Amino acid sequence: MKPCTITNNALYFSSISEISEEIWEALNCEKNLYFHRDFLLSIEENNSEIRFTYIVLLDTKKTPIAFASLQFVDFYVDDIKNDLEVLVRKIKNVGRKLHLFPKKKPLKILICGNTFVSGEHGVFIEKNQNKKTILKELAKAILHFVNGSPILKKEVNFFLVKDFINESLSISDSLKDYNYSPFLVAPNMLLYLAENWQTFEDYLAALKTKFRVKAKKALQRSASLKREDVTLENIEKLLPEMTALYKKVSSKADFNLGDFNLETYIHLKEKLHDNYLLKVYFLDGKVVGFMSGIINQNSLDAHFVGIDYLLNKEYAIYQRMLYDYIKIAIQKRIKLLNFGRTASEIKSSIGAIPQDLTMYIRHKKSIKNRILKLFLQRIEPTPFHQRFPFKKVTENEKR
Repeated sequence: MKPCTITNNALYFSSISEISEEIWEALNCEKNLYFHRDFLLSIEENNSEIRFTYIVLLDTKKTPIAFASLQFVDFYVDDIKNDLEVLVRKIKNVGRKLHLFPKKKPLKILICGNTFVSGEHGVFIEKNQNKKTILKELAKAILHFVNGSPILKKEVNFFLVKDFINESLSISDSLKDYNYSPFLVAPNMLLYLAENWQTFEDYLAALKTKFRVKAKKALQRSASLKREDVTLENIEKLLPEMTALYKKVSSKADFNLGDFNLETYIHLKEKLHDNYLLKVYFLDGKVVGFMSGIINQNSLDAHFVGIDYLLNKEYAIYQRMLYDYIKIAIQKRIKLLNFGRTASEIKSSIGAIPQDLTMYIRHKKSIKNRILKLFLQRIEPTPFHQRFPFKKVTENEKR
């Protein structure tokens, strides 16, 4: 598909491979690996059940100034299963009476962002641009793209733009002008590494006695686990077991916008090399867990994990993974470790603090969009007990 200009300042592409070298050079966005063509193409080529579209916004001189990644996914409302299930069930019942949610068909959601990664990884805006103006132009470009396709105009139920940190809300709230409603989702859990942590022992020494004892017990319980790097030489052999473990974790999630195809790891390792972290855990020769992540500039972002839950408690598999992320971050002199969403309390017990994330959503029809806005006012992230494991208040805990 050739880029088609629906508005005067937007180009649309159905594949990363269609975007020219000149556009990438003009955007100068690839220092951030989430906006690198190799990362985006790996996700695109290995998740065929998702339709991808990319928008490049242009200035008055037709120079590229912004990039956005869109995905069209099918989402089943009945798959929501969390502490808000009773409330969600009420919303579903009322919403279906008002034809807000279809009974059997999935919702077709247009997502601006990265379906598989939490954080501000969906929109890149060149420096010195008015970000509020760019977001408004993006909202118009998205709407024009959907309305320009009879199929998408009929099928797409919701528009979702994700995820914005609190510092960005003064900019992202401009989406309200286009009838988007904000709502909070589960926070990212972040660990800011102290400059004086030269080794993992330094990290342990910074913990209060209670949490240091807990960490050492987890390390003792997991001592029989063998860890091995996943490479291009052994990945084909390991993928079936890794996929089975991933599905065990994803099935327990509150909800998923899409299932990740682990074949993507092959491409990510090929393209990103040591910047993509992938390790498996063995117990008596059997794969019982895996961890993944990306080293992006000064941060290490944890991605998907797989866990054998039947063995997790006895061998502290998940806790060992969390401590191994910290070990790797210290070794590589990383400043920030992003553990992502889920399992917030256990992550806080090792020193991570929450970073609120806001999404913006709108229904394609105005009346239903007003109803949706009322529903969103009653939905909040599941609360958790924040732990403070360090001996003294650190810069980490002040944030």
